[in-house]
Amino acid sequence: MTRSIFFRTALACLAGLALAGFLPGQIAHAQDYAAVLASPDRSDADRANDKKRHALELLAFSGPKTGWRVLDMGAGGGYSTELVARAVGPGGKVFAQNDKDSERFAARRPSPAMANVEPLVRPFDDPLPANVTGLDLITFFFAYHDTTFMAVDRAKMNKAMFDALKPGGFLVIADHSALPGEGTSVGKTTHRIEESALVAEVVAAGFKHVGTGDFLRNPEDPRTVSVHRSGMANDEFILRFQKPL
Repeated sequence: MTRSIFFRTALACLAGLALAGFLPGQIAHAQDYAAVLASPDRSDADRANDKKRHALELLAFSGPKTGWRVLDMGAGGGYSTELVARAVGPGGKVFAQNDKDSERFAARRPSPAMANVEPLVRPFDDPLPANVTGLDLITFFFAYHDTTFMAVDRAKMNKAMFDALKPGGFLVIADHSALPGEGTSVGKTTHRIEESALVAEVVAAGFKHVGTGDFLRNPEDPRTVSVHRSGMANDEFILRFQKPL
């Protein structure tokens, strides 16, 4: 191998590690997300939800690592919160934001798997205490569209997420896909958002769009009715953003 080929290969490997979530100085240990999903103490309801959410691909795309500090925005009943909490392990930390109390989250809270989780009942546009910074990852699954019809300053929200991450940290957003041209206008009716509109809002806060997943796509979905009444797998997108180094 010539020196030039060697250096090009090395740079390509480093770029791949950076995209996967490894920053300079970190050792690239692969995460066993399949083992997380196979944990014997997980509930039957969560295992059923794994199929709908493509949980293995969801974790692999989001990339939470052992010891990471993570914010789960719009945590709801805590399904994704618990997955991330298991992935980061006892040495990691997960902040779970909801804008109001959730009975389903409260019921999940006593699980030993949630021991490294701190629930936060805070507005979407002020999701964290001021002293919580330097996060490795923020996840925001299937709730961004809700903020389009709520009293939420989304520019403030996106800036708050940007500020909470360390340089090189990641924001991963999944949501239900709206039709081209619908923008943010159908959040309350069909519970969808146009992908390009979401990307534009997040990039405006300073993020780079660095990855798109297709494992939640369903081109057969006409995207004309509510995701709760579609009668089929909804067409959904998942996007990875990064705070520049």
